[in-house]
Amino acid sequence: MSVAVRATGVHVTLGGAPIVHHVDLSVDEGEVVALLGANGSGKSTLVRALVGVVPVDRGSVELLGTPLGRSVAWDRIGYVPQRVSAATGVPATAAEVVASGTLHARRLRPPRDTGRRVTQALEQVGLGALAHRPVGQLSGGQQQRVLIARALVRRPDLLVLDEPVAGVDVPSQRAFADALTTLAAGGTTVLVVLHELGALAPLVRRAVVLRHGSVVHDGAPPSPAAGHAGPEHDHVHPHDTADDDAAALTPRVGWEL
Repeated sequence: MSVAVRATGVHVTLGGAPIVHHVDLSVDEGEVVALLGANGSGKSTLVRALVGVVPVDRGSVELLGTPLGRSVAWDRIGYVPQRVSAATGVPATAAEVVASGTLHARRLRPPRDTGRRVTQALEQVGLGALAHRPVGQLSGGQQQRVLIARALVRRPDLLVLDEPVAGVDVPSQRAFADALTTLAAGGTTVLVVLHELGALAPLVRRAVVLRHGSVVHDGAPPSPAAGHAGPEHDHVHPHDTADDDAAALTPRVGWEL
């Protein structure tokens, strides 16, 4: 089996502060892996480094068998950053935002089948009926689903998601879980940053836990902390801020080792 993501001895420093230390991580093709950690554990910084958003000080990263850089097949990779608004200030429909996901440095014009791919991506996240709705009129959870559809429209072999359900309403969480289940069944590799497993618990068989920028667990998902395992817990949390990169913060988490 090929390795979709390989990180070896990765170190990341931001603003003069070391955030990620000595991280080794490999994700096989077809795996669904959750990256867990408290705010400030470095999990978001790590995934940003893996996709080249922030620089790696030391160590190496390979995506789909290619060293991180221009040679990576970016058209085969979908990335959804921490929750941001899909509305840009420029009037655009959900379909138009999703269609922009077909463009990248090597493709400046959308492919001929873009319309069909956009429809399929929106249907995957349960928004097919809202394709022509301006994104500014959508709820926060719906906007997040539009951004996920923008990543899915590439039909990626590797999907990297950073807190995709943080602060998102429960129906949107369930729609996302259904979409991810379908993708995983089709062989898509998924690396997803989560505060807690929530609706994705049935799908995730392996979890990597960071603490203070280092891996402290790699294996079966840890058990939920008290109060987080019951069906009455809706798993909705405020969106993590930039403080997620401040390694000194260690608030409550939704699981325990």
